[in-house]
Amino acid sequence: MTAANPWLRLSLNALRLGTEANTVVALRMMKIAGGGAGAATEAQLMVSEKIQAAIEAQSQLAVGAMTGAAAYVGPSKAVALYRRKVRANRRRLLKRGT
Repeated sequence: MTAANPWLRLSLNALRLGTEANTVVALRMMKIAGGGAGAATEAQLMVSEKIQAAIEAQSQLAVGAMTGAAAYVGPSKAVALYRRKVRANRRRLLKRGT
């Protein structure tokens, strides 16, 4: 059903992004609450990653708008980008421990 309805697919992916991001927020809070050099590094990484992801998402949205892509294509790519970034952060934070 989601293949036939791109708006439903976008909505479900945005919902998944929200739940995945909650996990990363919790992991980061534990890391930062632990203090030390690791906490400072994580805080700096968090900010720089957010800026980089926002720039990439804006670029994707601009390209979509300039090429006349369907209205859902840009947001779908932006959500997919953020989901990749969030999953990578989750893997990294779980690998290193909290």
